[in-house]
Amino acid sequence: MFRSLLFVPGNREEMLGKAGALPADVLVPDLEDAVPWAEKDRARALVGERVRSLAQRGQLVVPRINGLETGRARQDLNAVVCGEVFGVTVGKVSSPWEVVEVARILEELEGQRGVPVGHTRLIPWLESAQAVVHAYAIASASPRVVGVAFGAEDFTNDMGVRRTEAGAEVAYARSAVAVAAQAADVLAIDTPYVNFRDAEGLEQECRLASSMGFKAKFAIHPSQLDTINALFSPSDEEVAYARRMVQAFQEAVAQGRGTISLDGKMVDLPVVKRAQKLLARAESLGKRDPESP
Repeated sequence: MFRSLLFVPGNREEMLGKAGALPADVLVPDLEDAVPWAEKDRARALVGERVRSLAQRGQLVVPRINGLETGRARQDLNAVVCGEVFGVTVGKVSSPWEVVEVARILEELEGQRGVPVGHTRLIPWLESAQAVVHAYAIASASPRVVGVAFGAEDFTNDMGVRRTEAGAEVAYARSAVAVAAQAADVLAIDTPYVNFRDAEGLEQECRLASSMGFKAKFAIHPSQLDTINALFSPSDEEVAYARRMVQAFQEAVAQGRGTISLDGKMVDLPVVKRAQKLLARAESLGKRDPESP
């Protein structure tokens, strides 16, 4: 369970050195879009050297590798797969076959390195019209998949439309990815908010994404992490209300009733199940956050 995933350019040695001190649930050393083509080999070597040390503070480490179509994916995987790496995220996945192929390479590398087979998880990026159409098939293509990420910038490029602040041009695709993730029982992870100096805009984006079913969001700047962590976590008020609801409903069931009225609203089983999910998420995130009581 996680909320925030921070990109760290793989060719920026000083940023890789500082990343472990930041409040990101997941660190994403990036070998893909954040790295110029001429720096790709250097970035791969740097990230390969640093992944073990990045994992030492308890954060999950999930490098982003270049997609299979680039011809660089196997070399990227070869550099980063080890017991300390939680998983990899793969750029520009458009079909379930790509997930299956990356999983095959991972199994081969894990076997060679004494890493338990299946240890390395996968987060495919859905960034094209074809990917959105195949969203559920991609999300369910391998048991290694723990989440799917929506990439709005590449998606609008593929569609040939302008990216706007309002986001109407990505509304359908965003919803489709969130629904597919839920159907496949994996996390829906929202696109980065690129206006990193706009704190109010980030807050609005997080609230919108959360309302659509996304459970986490990528960050491109450390200043975004506190907002993402807060808004993708249940609030104290939400947790207290959910606990009160579950307790009241359990008491009603014991008395032979299937619905209750709480604060002037009718509560039945589907509403209670939603509250129970919120409590489970709060408990899981509390175990991850060392500052939680």
